[in-house]
Amino acid sequence: KEKGIKGEVLTMPVGSFPESVSPYGLYDMAGNVAEWVQDWYNPNYYKEAPLSDPSGPARGAIKAMRGGSWLKPAISLRTSDRDWGPMDSRPSGAGFRCAKDAH
Repeated sequence: KEKGIKGEVLTMPVGSFPESVSPYGLYDMAGNVAEWVQDWYNPNYYKEAPLSDPSGPARGAIKAMRGGSWLKPAISLRTSDRDWGPMDSRPSGAGFRCAKDAH
């Protein structure tokens, strides 16, 4: 069974890996928890979506998550990893990140 960088098989406190801070000052962007995002999820959306700047489905029944969690294999530990779930679920490998518009 795969284990995290510190040998743990659970989430770690934010900032546990200060050497991996992003150029924007963000911590733990992938590998700790997958994060719920505002976007709706539709597995068929991108089959007909515009190639440039797709906005995602306008509504739906399930929400998208980004960034692989400690529950996933190493190949999924990237910010572009996509997952999904019903809004009333609470998977142990999911969390959220507060964000605001940069402008």
